[in-house]
Amino acid sequence: MSLPRPSSESSPLAVESGDVSPGEFSLNERSQLLRLAHDAILSALEGREIPLDPPTPHLGEPRGAFTSLYLRGELRGCVGYVFPVSPVYRAVADTARAAAFEDTRFHPVTLPEAPSLEIELSILSPPQTIPVEAIEIGRHGLLISLAGHRGLLLPQVPAEHHWDRTTFLEQTCRKAGLPLDAWKNGATIEAFTAEVFGESTRTK
Repeated sequence: MSLPRPSSESSPLAVESGDVSPGEFSLNERSQLLRLAHDAILSALEGREIPLDPPTPHLGEPRGAFTSLYLRGELRGCVGYVFPVSPVYRAVADTARAAAFEDTRFHPVTLPEAPSLEIELSILSPPQTIPVEAIEIGRHGLLISLAGHRGLLLPQVPAEHHWDRTTFLEQTCRKAGLPLDAWKNGATIEAFTAEVFGESTRTK
């Protein structure tokens, strides 16, 4: 089974990334997903296909996922799917390639760069509407949408920047291209959690 290109109904979003956190995926599953992300990028550069059948039932469960790429400690690409449109195993491969070649903030990753990439993965729970007062810094990521605009920040971002809840809401509105107070004026506010893990040089 070869890797599909992102479909229009599950368009990737480029986002900021940050720290790591514990969660439900075993160390073996984390290693499998990180190896898959590397191989998805390298195989695209080499013009070969890779198998995408999930090796375990757990890795076949639909999940949203984001892949962040780092090169010499600097962000090199970050793209993901908010909603669980495909099995997590496929989503990781899909977003790894998208982060490497489709994040418009960066030039596409080159073959000489590929072996030096460090990868961080964020596996998302389904977004759900949430009252503002229930948002927890460090636990929840936010997805804010209004009038065709949509912005997302992962849970680790506000903790990394020491934001309070209001700043987190405002910065997610900014990410969506909306006025900073749109969260108070009709925007839909959804929250999700994320299990974030990466390679040893990114793990704190």
